[in-house]
Amino acid sequence: MAGARERKRAERRKRKRRSDDGVAAAATPSPPDTTEPRPQEGFQERMARRYEERNAEARAKLEPLEPGERPTAVTVAAIVSAVLAVVFVVSAILAIAGVDASGRDIRPAPIILFALVFVMMTVGMWRTRYWAVLGFQTLLLLVMLASALGLVQVSTVAEAVATVLLLAGSGTLFYFMIRALGRIQMPSSPGAD
Repeated sequence: MAGARERKRAERRKRKRRSDDGVAAAATPSPPDTTEPRPQEGFQERMARRYEERNAEARAKLEPLEPGERPTAVTVAAIVSAVLAVVFVVSAILAIAGVDASGRDIRPAPIILFALVFVMMTVGMWRTRYWAVLGFQTLLLLVMLASALGLVQVSTVAEAVATVLLLAGSGTLFYFMIRALGRIQMPSSPGAD
């Protein structure tokens, strides 16, 4: 009984000393030591600090793009976007001309809107603009989600193969565009100077 009581007292004294050391350390600023956890630092704070250190290391490794340089992934995405823009422009022209689409009434306005978006994204990615790359990544994410959900209701092997290829292709392009987006300098907001 006396042993347990002494152990509890010793633990309380240790906690008290740690707490006093933490207050004293907070009063005198010292360079951060990242090798060992801080006494009063909780799990979340420790993990946040580790992730921030890893992010800083990753940012230090990224080299900004040279003027006129375009990453390969962005070039491939610009070509894919240009092909889709041509498809939508041709579809819009056919819809305006009133070509029969198996008896369906096709409205050209949404097709024209998609064509304009793809043309803008193509030009923006060709000029290596941050907003265009980010917009195309968003589109790739939607394609990946749609194809993953589409795998649930495929009825033939050909549909399954095409859906898996679409998922793999969009996922691969998305992955390589992440590093490219990190190298493209995000524009500063107005008034940030």
